[in-house]
Amino acid sequence: MFLGHYAVALAAKRAAPATSLGTLFAAAAFLDLVWPVLVLAGVEHVALAPGDTAFTPLAFEDYPLSHSLLMSGVWALLVGGGYFALRRSARAALVVGALVVSHWLLDADVHRPALPLIPGGRARIGLGLWNSVAATLLLELTMFALGLAIYLRATRARDRIGGAGFTAFAVFLLVIYGSAAFGPPPPSASVVAWSDMGQWLVILWAAWVDRHRLAR
Repeated sequence: MFLGHYAVALAAKRAAPATSLGTLFAAAAFLDLVWPVLVLAGVEHVALAPGDTAFTPLAFEDYPLSHSLLMSGVWALLVGGGYFALRRSARAALVVGALVVSHWLLDADVHRPALPLIPGGRARIGLGLWNSVAATLLLELTMFALGLAIYLRATRARDRIGGAGFTAFAVFLLVIYGSAAFGPPPPSASVVAWSDMGQWLVILWAAWVDRHRLAR
């Protein structure tokens, strides 16, 4: 899932108006920020397997440290606790921590049964929505539209960057999503991991445009 994670982060701005959208995006995507580092280090593994699901050619072979339910809770405590230590806002820290866990819950909807509950455990979770391209697109695009609507109702632009710049940002996310959904498969697993690192640019862009918007 891609747009769905960012949709939840956009909507979370209403619950934590003083928190940067960049921070909310980073929290919502946090498991996917840890994952490519572990893949490149050889700790976790992904394979190119066109047809593994209808929506993505990637087969996630093992990712217990980044994507198990238990570890998502551990990461949530670390990220939320770190945010509280910096900002001293219990409510915002809870929102940030909840966003980290939301990543696993949303992934459980779309992945085939591959998400572990605990590192080393045999149980695997996944409802397999990726087996239907139409259902996946409907879910993510609907979530993204709702997330944008909530964010735009919770904030207002204070200059052109906050207005046109934010619009360009939203369009960019849609283009990237479309490219990933309908473009050719990546040439290798390492390319997948390196490209996933590009989410840091998305996070920085989100923080930048959000600084040019004000809470209503």
